[in-house]
Amino acid sequence: MWSNRSNIRHMRFGSPVSRIYGAMTPKKDPSGRRGRGRPQSFDRKEALCAAMRLFWDRGYEGTSFDDLISVMKISASSFYNAFGSKEALYHEVIETYISVAGGWFLDILGEDADTRTVFQDLTTAAAVEFTRPDQPAGCMISVAATQCSPNQHRLRDLLASQRTQAEGAMTARLQQGLEVGDLPIDTDIEALAAFYGSLLRGMAVQARDGASQERLMEIARFGMNAWPKA
Repeated sequence: MWSNRSNIRHMRFGSPVSRIYGAMTPKKDPSGRRGRGRPQSFDRKEALCAAMRLFWDRGYEGTSFDDLISVMKISASSFYNAFGSKEALYHEVIETYISVAGGWFLDILGEDADTRTVFQDLTTAAAVEFTRPDQPAGCMISVAATQCSPNQHRLRDLLASQRTQAEGAMTARLQQGLEVGDLPIDTDIEALAAFYGSLLRGMAVQARDGASQERLMEIARFGMNAWPKA
């Protein structure tokens, strides 16, 4: 039914990150070395996942360098050889979050179902994902936006670019629905995508404030009342 659904499922967020942080990210060497340091003696994915959970829980500015190298189980010199800086690490952590903890978002947008069902699944999945007991509450990117001080311009640009890409993916899915008659022909799909993006971010912040999964499910149900009527 959805000839372009694979395009949505395989969309990758994070491309603007390299543009924002490219000069800060150490270049990779084919030998496995970083800069002039020794070969990595730690599991990079495990270290990134540990850093992700810490940033997700405490925010960028609430996470100290000492806490990072502690949870990542690496020395200060290994940290600088592998990642270059705290900000460059954060860039990689955002991409790790999208692939490890945020993959459900694009998977649902790529479902072979009518458009309303897809967005209903998206909001109910958010209620579940944002309240999972095995990870910090909410969405790392949405929560980070509320914790980032005004002087962190590059971080704010990074987070904004991710939100823009998420809304772009929703707009693309809505466009598909418009083309097959799932939505009224006069639907403002960009406004609708912005609405559901705002709903998901609000649910993430509510989860961070302690809202239960049941409460978020209620919010998701009310959110679907905004779906355009044929």
